[in-house]
Amino acid sequence: MSRLADAFARARAENRAAFIGYVCAGDPEFETSVDVCRTLLKSGVDILELGVPFSDPLADGPTNQLAAQRALESGMTGTKVLELVRRLRAEFPQAPFVFYTYYNLVFANGVEPYVRAAASAGLDGLLTLDLPPEEAGEVTAACAKHRVDTVFIVAPTTPDARIARIAGVTTGFIYYVSREGVTGVRGDSAANIPEAVARIRARTRLPVAVGFGISTRAQVREVARHADGVVVGSALVNCIRDHLGDPRKIVARIGAVALDLSAGASRS
Repeated sequence: MSRLADAFARARAENRAAFIGYVCAGDPEFETSVDVCRTLLKSGVDILELGVPFSDPLADGPTNQLAAQRALESGMTGTKVLELVRRLRAEFPQAPFVFYTYYNLVFANGVEPYVRAAASAGLDGLLTLDLPPEEAGEVTAACAKHRVDTVFIVAPTTPDARIARIAGVTTGFIYYVSREGVTGVRGDSAANIPEAVARIRARTRLPVAVGFGISTRAQVREVARHADGVVVGSALVNCIRDHLGDPRKIVARIGAVALDLSAGASRS
């Protein structure tokens, strides 16, 4: 069983959804980012989703765009992202790590070498935001070869036939983007999540995680009633933004917020 599958199975056995936390690798700089990730993994995060800093993150709202900008300006590179994964893997041998990235970063380095290097560093899953399943053959083949799970996105507008196609190339989990548009904190939960999750489950036995706009414990609890996993990003990234220049406050705040949010994943 892969580390991703094990995390979902463990959450299911404990009658809760897996809590998936997102931060941008290297935000605000390398060493603080290591501390942030370490704190999240000790504060209720079951699966760590690492944004790979990119200059044109088209699926991200202002919060995550600025996080990527901070990481890049601090000197974060693809090599340093892999080093961050290696550091975390040494300390957390069972924790699942997923890259949230864009195809340009994979393609520019050569698909097979990129996936091989990521797997060697300790990566478990690859979510390539702008890669459609019809064009993903090289990536899925490389991931299968190096035992890296694939994660693909389903949107509210995705028709049933396409959900089946997406499920056919996914090996890790389906990421349901609960809102159209970009990432960001929202004041209310998206509509029709139960119906959307049911549509996806009718076409796959893989876990279904829901993200985009989830930012409060109450929202996590609501989504956890229906989904196998709940993804929170901007609400965590804001903890970094709000305390720039004070790494200790960043780490303390993000740990407290993660603990509060992850408590909402329980169904009991």
